[in-house]
Amino acid sequence: MTVSDKILLAHGGGGRLTEELIQKIILPAFDNQTLNKLTDSAEISVGKDNIFFTTDSYVVKPLFFSGGDIGKLAVCGTINDLAVSGAKPIALSLSLIIEEGLEIDTLRKIIASVAKTAKKENVSIVCGDTKVVEAGCADKIFINTAGIGFKLPKANIGFDRICAWNKIIITGTIGDHGMTIMSQREGMKFDSEMKSDCGSVANICEKVIEVFGDDIKFMRDPTRGGLAATLNEIAGQTGFGIEINEEHIPVNPTVRAAADMLGFDILDIANEGKVVIIVSEKNAEDCLQICREFENGKDAAIIGKVIKSDDGLVELITMIKGKRVVQMPYGRELPRIC
Repeated sequence: MTVSDKILLAHGGGGRLTEELIQKIILPAFDNQTLNKLTDSAEISVGKDNIFFTTDSYVVKPLFFSGGDIGKLAVCGTINDLAVSGAKPIALSLSLIIEEGLEIDTLRKIIASVAKTAKKENVSIVCGDTKVVEAGCADKIFINTAGIGFKLPKANIGFDRICAWNKIIITGTIGDHGMTIMSQREGMKFDSEMKSDCGSVANICEKVIEVFGDDIKFMRDPTRGGLAATLNEIAGQTGFGIEINEEHIPVNPTVRAAADMLGFDILDIANEGKVVIIVSEKNAEDCLQICREFENGKDAAIIGKVIKSDDGLVELITMIKGKRVVQMPYGRELPRIC
């Protein structure tokens, strides 16, 4: 990897350029054992307890979209980063960077959405900060959140726990969020309305950990860069190969049509309410059934497996039973989607 001379919009896309930025610029400056694990949340020992800590920023455009808004996204996105790490979320911070000229009614709606979502998920907004910048220096409003949670007693999640022949579950249809955002930007209309999957996955994560304990090897919410980025990161961190079956990957037909129309690979498109679960082969079917007990997991499917490999590739078995390599997205495809 080579670092470009200037930051590009694609550096924020969750693909190869994001990885380059992290590996070449950020990690070397803050080299430490906790950060180097590159998990969604940092696990920190505090006395006899283990807490998880995470932070995220939200710059989605438009601010309001079918299925959610920047406020709901900020709460759910941070909760999800804790949940997939094996934590029970308990508290969030909320920091606002507001552009001069933002309508007060718009701010009220966003704050109301934050409050409603936090209450629903039983987490408290316990601290925050507000800054205002001159007109033209931001895009209406940016939000930063940080979150903390307690480690679930049976959780044992990590790249190092993944083994060959583990099964891969996705908890629902892919690409819903990214294509909803893009269709609204492009003013596209479809017979069936697309809706973002923006939502919390904490319910599913807590339940499967409670039932299967350390047979749940790894979890991650496939946000920027979509399923392709998540699976490539797993392969890169473990050295194993990954094989997924196109026929088994759940996709909303309207989302697929929109992706095809705009020239996007559905595997690269962001999700904001799904989780990839790596589970032992013996418990995969039972884990799948538990996921399907939840409304946000009703379309869950086993889509593939981890395999021994010399090259650590992610490969897709296509509908016609051929194979193609699923590459890490470059990063420029879908900017500003979260």
